[in-house]
Amino acid sequence: MSAKRELLRDPQRGKIAGVCAGLSDYFNMELWLVRIIFVSAVLLTGGPLFVVAYIAAWFILDKKEPATVQTKHDDPLEVKFKVWQKGEPPRRALQDLKERLTRVDTRLQDMERHVTSSEFTVSREINKL
Repeated sequence: MSAKRELLRDPQRGKIAGVCAGLSDYFNMELWLVRIIFVSAVLLTGGPLFVVAYIAAWFILDKKEPATVQTKHDDPLEVKFKVWQKGEPPRRALQDLKERLTRVDTRLQDMERHVTSSEFTVSREINKL
């Protein structure tokens, strides 16, 4: 079941009001692509219509609440399959996964070292008494 998406403007990522940033979040597209589409639409078609629509969206759409601070390893890894999709390129995603697995492996080795130590064995035997 997919999460409910809302169309919100994102002034933190936006240049003027965050309308294009909100559209890129809603349609799961790269921000630069949404900006290029908007500028192309203004220049090649009815410019005033798109400018008025942008200003209307500026006033109508609610602001996106600032996200809570997350560490790099807490957020889910999103890999993009198309150039226009939002997310990490596969090569970078593979590097991130390798770094995460290296950190997990290091923690596992530390735990194994602790459990197999004589200090742990003595402590466990004392606790059994």
